[in-house]
Amino acid sequence: MIKILLADDQALVRGALAALLDLEPDIEVVAQVGRGDLVVAAARESGAEVCLLDIEMPGADGIEAASRIRGELPGVRSLIVTTFGRPGYLRRALEAGASGFVVKDTPAGELADAVRAVHAGRRVVDPALATESLAGGSNPLSDREREILRAALAGDPIAEIARAVHLSQGTVRNYLSSAIAKTGSVNRVAAARAAEANGWL
Repeated sequence: MIKILLADDQALVRGALAALLDLEPDIEVVAQVGRGDLVVAAARESGAEVCLLDIEMPGADGIEAASRIRGELPGVRSLIVTTFGRPGYLRRALEAGASGFVVKDTPAGELADAVRAVHAGRRVVDPALATESLAGGSNPLSDREREILRAALAGDPIAEIARAVHLSQGTVRNYLSSAIAKTGSVNRVAAARAAEANGWL
């Protein structure tokens, strides 16, 4: 039996995935959590071999959870199962140590096959997303630009963004100008939204 952990902040989605996967003769759901920061402890306690991770969760997102799994439980595999099929998320997830990346509208049989493949040490990536990711190229933003754009998403004034990231207003303006140019946007809010839409944040 392949022991799996489900991590998704939506209980209904978690329950549906568990019900579908429990129908498979060789897969057993041994743990479920609704927060990313609970994944490692739950995987360790349950003996999970594959963790299915949503991206957007409280505590820690699925990409961060995948990174923690790789660092603390190197024998455990992680598979991102998300609504957000963005090329930037795919690239970041694989860099963080995830073994696979599929979207939630994947048919149940294909999801089970993805679990089996990941468990066997293979990498599984949604083909359409892989093509889009290759076509889109890598994330052009630096870590600092990403941090500042995350702060800019709410539309806060430069002074507030500067306070939040502990930089001068002039330095924040420089980073924003660079990020605006890299995203081909007209202002900082548009740049933040473009970066978010591409999964770069």
